[in-house]
Amino acid sequence: MSFWTWLKGPDINKGVAECRETPGAILIDVRSPQEYRMGHIPGSRNVPLETVHSLPEEKDTPIYVYCQSGSRSRRAARILKNLGFSSVTDLGGITSWTGKRE
Repeated sequence: MSFWTWLKGPDINKGVAECRETPGAILIDVRSPQEYRMGHIPGSRNVPLETVHSLPEEKDTPIYVYCQSGSRSRRAARILKNLGFSSVTDLGGITSWTGKRE
């Protein structure tokens, strides 16, 4: 990964496409319920950051997380990895999402 790629952050559009192509994967929005209601990526599930530690999924479930700007998703990904989830992808912030919102 080049310095500029790191500086730019993850590509949420490519990441959501990858999530949708991955069997059994779940897309998690770690924003607050109010933020989620204001608009979210179709097919995502709202699991606020402060409750992400209680995900009931199996530890090998592919998980893709996003938030508003990328800060909470980065923290959520770290928490999930520390809990033993083996396939966690931080997608960054929904502000870069170019698709439809529900």
